[in-house]
Amino acid sequence: MNGTSAPPWRILVINGPNLNLLGRRETGIYGAMTLADIESACRRKAESLGVEIDFHQSNHEGELVERIQAAMGVVDGIIINPAAYTHTSIAIRDALLAVNLPVMEVHLSNIHRREAFRHHSYISDIAEGVIAGLGADGYLYALDAVVRHLVARVGP
Repeated sequence: MNGTSAPPWRILVINGPNLNLLGRRETGIYGAMTLADIESACRRKAESLGVEIDFHQSNHEGELVERIQAAMGVVDGIIINPAAYTHTSIAIRDALLAVNLPVMEVHLSNIHRREAFRHHSYISDIAEGVIAGLGADGYLYALDAVVRHLVARVGP
């Protein structure tokens, strides 16, 4: 179990545009793991932590906004890799603010070592934490972090 008297935490992992092409797209930047590989690793980690996990990926901003909105009252935290929408989507930011859930932002690559337009994130300042540049392991670290945040919020 998750070490608290609360029911198992429910975590939503959201992936933005082009992440469905992981393992085939710019492997020198994003690695050889597919999104399905990352989901499998996260499921194993979630099981070891005693949490429930669900995944959603879309190339469409509005669909991501609707999935975030649908999370209100259903999940306890969100891990998001907004991908290219990191740098452009006020709508995703507003949806995350509206649901008022702890958010961990993840990026496979270090966005601060890339093109200047990738350095700004509309999500980072509202996230509990940001993990960038650690590849697929970043999702596992984010899962640990969101669970620790939820446990700390509940208290001993």
